[in-house]
Amino acid sequence: MGIVHPGAMGARVAAQAVAAGARVWWVPEGRSARTGERAAEAGLNAAADLAELAARCEIVLSVCPPAAAPAVARSVVAAGFRGVYVDANAVAPQRMAEIAALCADGPVTLVDGGITGPPPRTAGTTRLYLSGDPEAVGTVSSLFDGTLLTPYPLAGPVGRASALKLSFAAYNKISHALAAHASALAGAHGVLDELRDLAADALPGTPLADPRRLAGAGPRAWRWEPEMEEIAGTCEEAGIPGDFARAAARTFARWDHHKDDHTVTDAQLLADLRETPGRG
Repeated sequence: MGIVHPGAMGARVAAQAVAAGARVWWVPEGRSARTGERAAEAGLNAAADLAELAARCEIVLSVCPPAAAPAVARSVVAAGFRGVYVDANAVAPQRMAEIAALCADGPVTLVDGGITGPPPRTAGTTRLYLSGDPEAVGTVSSLFDGTLLTPYPLAGPVGRASALKLSFAAYNKISHALAAHASALAGAHGVLDELRDLAADALPGTPLADPRRLAGAGPRAWRWEPEMEEIAGTCEEAGIPGDFARAAARTFARWDHHKDDHTVTDAQLLADLRETPGRG
């Protein structure tokens, strides 16, 4: 199996394939030192370039920012890959259709993948939904059987897994933006502690009740922002207003500078909402 690119999620997903006995390849060229550390921790093998990876692998898994997904798919096809390509990115079904058209230019079978939950480190937290060609879906599913990444094959064509992923993310991630706005409003009026006490009783376990959960959105906001745009477009394609998702994208844009900073606090995130956009 090949992985492009092993970031925080991709490396942990690839590690599950390694644990299941697969030999997993990646391309170090152009990647950061931190990505190299993740790849080493996951037990991945280095390929000289994408052409070598394409030649060695029967399955290639793409885990990258949504906007990069078509370009990554195009590069894998151009490298001569002849196997099952799993696009496991948070992209709209209509963008998945574009990727399907790219894969149709070569002997590539596309599987639509949707990952829900955190990077897999414990059992029962992370799912991989799969749709598309039944045989190819079965091949990918069997690769992760018994690992910390639980495969969930879906009947139906490419696009169904992406639609499910984005539908879940629309609720799960926009709820963090809503909690931030409610908390910032309460803070502006001096009743933030009272709001959190009320939420702990009425809405336990939510980002509104738990400052630690709210703070957890900060390091990931740079990834969530483009995902919100994918959700907005998917809603509008279905005749549903995309305003909630676009507003959440603007909120997450305020937190871009906290990328991968796991020391950020909820107080910092709330302060960012009160600052003027375009700050230095």
